[in-house]
Amino acid sequence: MPVPHSQDLPRPEYPRPQFAREAWLNLNGEWQFELDRADTGLERGLNERELTGRITVPFCPESELSGIGETDFLEAVWYRRTVTVPAGWGDARVLLHFGAVDHDTTVWADGVEVARHRGGFTPFTADLGEVAAAGRELTLVVRARDSRHGPQARGKQATWYANTHCHYTRTTGIWQTVWLEPVPQTVALRRPRVTPDLASGSFFLELPLSGNAPGHRVRATLSDEHGVVTAAEARADLDLTPRLALAVPGDRQRVWSPQDPHLYDLTFEVLDAAGESVDRVRSYAGLRSVSVDGKRLLLNGAPVFQRLVLDQGYYPDGLMTAPSDAALVRDIELGLAAGFNGARLHQKVFEERYLYHADRLGYLVWGEFGDWGCEVGARDDNQRPDASYVAQWLEAVERDYSHPSIVGWCPLNETYQHLHDRITQLDDVTRAMFLATKQADGTRPVIDASGYAHRVPETDVYDAHCYEQDPDAFAKIMNGLAAGRPYVNAGPDGRPWSVPYRGQPYFCSEFGGIWWDAAAAAEAAGNESDASWGYGERPRTAEEFVARFTGLTGVLLADPDMFGYCYTQLTDVFQERNGVYRFDREAKVDTALLRAAQQRPAAFERTR
Repeated sequence: MPVPHSQDLPRPEYPRPQFAREAWLNLNGEWQFELDRADTGLERGLNERELTGRITVPFCPESELSGIGETDFLEAVWYRRTVTVPAGWGDARVLLHFGAVDHDTTVWADGVEVARHRGGFTPFTADLGEVAAAGRELTLVVRARDSRHGPQARGKQATWYANTHCHYTRTTGIWQTVWLEPVPQTVALRRPRVTPDLASGSFFLELPLSGNAPGHRVRATLSDEHGVVTAAEARADLDLTPRLALAVPGDRQRVWSPQDPHLYDLTFEVLDAAGESVDRVRSYAGLRSVSVDGKRLLLNGAPVFQRLVLDQGYYPDGLMTAPSDAALVRDIELGLAAGFNGARLHQKVFEERYLYHADRLGYLVWGEFGDWGCEVGARDDNQRPDASYVAQWLEAVERDYSHPSIVGWCPLNETYQHLHDRITQLDDVTRAMFLATKQADGTRPVIDASGYAHRVPETDVYDAHCYEQDPDAFAKIMNGLAAGRPYVNAGPDGRPWSVPYRGQPYFCSEFGGIWWDAAAAAEAAGNESDASWGYGERPRTAEEFVARFTGLTGVLLADPDMFGYCYTQLTDVFQERNGVYRFDREAKVDTALLRAAQQRPAAFERTR
């Protein structure tokens, strides 16, 4: 039976809209909390006693919204909470879900260890097994380790005390929703994979199960605003992952696109031998395709110029956690208002509800991992590519596979290493992440690494980052694509970081970054301690900012071989003052002017 949820809870909405069960219990809100700066808490018995502080989950202790606001290094943190399993859940098996915990997590329930997980960006689940039963009170304890020196994937989190340059306040511990959910003891659905096939007007479905039982079946039902469109069933007692196909009749086919982000409702069920539904989840899907034709990247068989903006997903009060669901929606609406039709979700795996809103608003996005600046050697104490990168990235791809708004994958960003005649660990991990992504998802293009060190010759997409601020000089830098010699990032000494370009679809995936904030510029006048920054010389007026923005975007819009761009960036982030909007999401300039600049026809969209 459903559990009523108080709207007074922080982030009360269901966190997983594409795999939603009716019955669940949101565990956000107040938890006991204690810092463990030396990571000695286990030895001191922190898993066995009451904790001394309080925190508001799902906000990390570094954030204001957590009620703590401690921004120093936190080697480990502990959480504790007592919860009563709803009596109406009967004999169901209880799962404890974590949206994301940074970085190395151990979970106990009534003193029994029930889960371990490594990785700060991806979800995991603890099966509470015999520990939890309907009506029973149980105590949950969570320890999260987040070493300052460990070679872990951090994205843009600073490895020194203060925010500096492109590094921001750290996130430690729980930073996405925590919830309980009942599932059948026998056969339960695991996360389905929904693959649209526009050519046949069908959806192909994979329905992983927790096990098999004689006589069980799975059923999928597709609906739209007029009612049921089609349904299909398959045996669930022969395979751990039954497969179904749902062919959409021609008169009910409606293609998902930025202009018409139509979503079909989906229901998945497990039926027992008597035909009774024993597990049921709600989902949705969009019918669309992404394809590659030479240098062209196509959406639904047609060129759609990707006017993307770099979105880092930070908030002044919640850091990597949006203060509300409405804040996620607002960020997409701000991008659309400025003329962008999508975003590169930069250096973090975004909350899944962001993708839900992108799906329903028709906002194109590229999924990305948090690994900025990883290399082997000089930065071993920061982010070092290893097997954990592959494992965590595959968790992200699995979570987000079925979202129609995702049009490409970007496992790595700005990796640094010269090409030479010896295979390196970076080469191995880059290729492993590329191949793993292609195996996990054959429906979307994959870029091996955005900017700098392209290490995989067969990467589906090639790109470069360029922050030249003069539009005329920028045009000269970017003018070689037609001749098959596009701009490629190289090391400071001119030696190449990347394998040669081989005619793939190409875009400038970072440019702009114009350093502009009128108030900050006025405050900084004559102030040598000003720590704010952006690219190039500050414009003197808003009009100059708009002119530079118009000139830079115009260069790329005019290139018939360029399938898109990604402008840096949507908002300021702390000291980084190069956003279209301020960190508080207030506009810096009249966004109608930026929208007008981007609505000029793109030469790419006129090619056939």
